[in-house]
Amino acid sequence: MRITPAHLDMVTAALRAVLPLDHPADSILRHFFRENPAFGANDRAFIAESVFGILRHRFFLESVSGTSTPRSLLLAYLARFQGMNLRELLPLVSEVEAKWLTGIKAVTPESQSPAIQAEFPEWLMEKLRGFMPDNEILDLGRSLQRPASLDLRVNTLLANRDEVLALLNKDGIEGNATPYSLIGIRLTGKPAINRHELFLTGKVEVQDEGSQLLGYLLAPKRGDMVVDFCAGAGGKTLMLGALMRSQGRIYAFDISEKRLNNLKPRLKRSGLSNLYPQRIANENDIKVKRLTGKIDRVLVDAPCSGLGTLRRNPDLKWRQSPQSIEELKRKQVAILSSAANLLKPGGRLIYATCSFLPEENQEIVERFLAGHPRLILLNCAELLAQQKIPLDTGVYLRLSPGLHGTDGFFAAAMALVKQEDDIPNP
Repeated sequence: MRITPAHLDMVTAALRAVLPLDHPADSILRHFFRENPAFGANDRAFIAESVFGILRHRFFLESVSGTSTPRSLLLAYLARFQGMNLRELLPLVSEVEAKWLTGIKAVTPESQSPAIQAEFPEWLMEKLRGFMPDNEILDLGRSLQRPASLDLRVNTLLANRDEVLALLNKDGIEGNATPYSLIGIRLTGKPAINRHELFLTGKVEVQDEGSQLLGYLLAPKRGDMVVDFCAGAGGKTLMLGALMRSQGRIYAFDISEKRLNNLKPRLKRSGLSNLYPQRIANENDIKVKRLTGKIDRVLVDAPCSGLGTLRRNPDLKWRQSPQSIEELKRKQVAILSSAANLLKPGGRLIYATCSFLPEENQEIVERFLAGHPRLILLNCAELLAQQKIPLDTGVYLRLSPGLHGTDGFFAAAMALVKQEDDIPNP
C-alpha cells in the first residue's frame, strides 16, 4: 500500500481522538470510523494498525521523539516499526521532519531504560520487580508488543476441526491446529473471517486459545447445571454449551445488558438450546442466590486489569493504575465468594483472569481457600491431562504470549468436598 499525505492526515486525526484514552481505544476507533464513513476498507485497516502499533510502542516513540504530538508519533512509528526508509518518507514530510527522522532512525532500543524497552509504565515495573528479574520483565514486555494472532474455536455441534481447516484452505485462508486446544485454529494473518460462511453459519467463533483452555478446565458434562458468572459476550459460554452437546443448562450472568445483547446473535448461530443469558445487578442478585448449592460447574472469568491482553489492548497500560487494581481485587474476592456458594458438593469452580499479577491471581485464591476449608485446590495440569491436553504449568494454569502464543491467562481450579469429614488435615 502506497502511503499518501491523506493517509497521514487520517491516522493523525484518529490518534488525536484516541490518545486522551478516556475510553477503550477500540471503541473510540469504532466511533471515529462511524463519523468518517467515506474511509475504505484499506484505509480503516491502515488507520487501525497504525494506531494500535503506536500504542504498543508509545513509550519508546515518545522517548526518542521528545514529543507526544500525534503526527510526530506516527512518523516515528512508520520509520522505526514499519520499516519505511527516509526516501519513502521524504515526499510526505517537511525538511525539518526529515532531519528529525534521521536522528530517530539512529536510536537503539538498548540505549533506553528497561521500562521503555519493555513498554511498561513505572508503576507496573515496580509491581513486576516484586516477583520477576529485569530480563524476564523485558521478555514479557517484548512478547506483549507483538500483535496477537487470530484464533478460532470450532463449534463442535456443527463441524469438526479437520473439516473447517479444509474449507478454509479451499478458500485461500491459511490456518493450523492450535498446539493445546483440541478445537482451536490459528490463522495466518488477519483475514476478514466475520464475513466468511463458516462464521456466519456458527461453525467457528473468534476466541483466543487460552480462553478455550478454560472450558477444558471446567469440563462440564452433559446434563450438568453450569454458571458462567461473568459471561460478557459469551464466547466461553458458547464453548461450554458445545462441550455439553446442548444438554443440561447454562446460566450466562453479567451485569451489562449490552454485553449480553452481543451474545444473542452468536447464540442464534451456534445451534445451542441450553443457554440462558441473565443480567444481574451484582454478585448478590436474587437470580444468583436462588441457585445456591445447585450448580455442578462454575466459571468465574473475573473482572481484572486485563494486562495479559496488552497485545490486543495496549491502551490498558494507561487506563489502569495501582488504585484501579485495588478496586478490582475487592470485586474479585466478592465475586469468588458468591460464585463458590453456588456449588453443590463435588462441584468444580474455575477462577480465571487475563492478568499476570500475583495479587489478582494466586494471592486472591490462596486467601480465599484459607477462609473456605471445604474448598480444595485441584491441579490444573492434571485436569488438562484428563482431557488429553499435554500442558503442564503446575497446579495453576499460567499462560503467556512468549511461551504459549496466547494472551496472558491465569486459572485456578477448586472443588467443594462432599462431606465435612472429607476435609483434608491442614
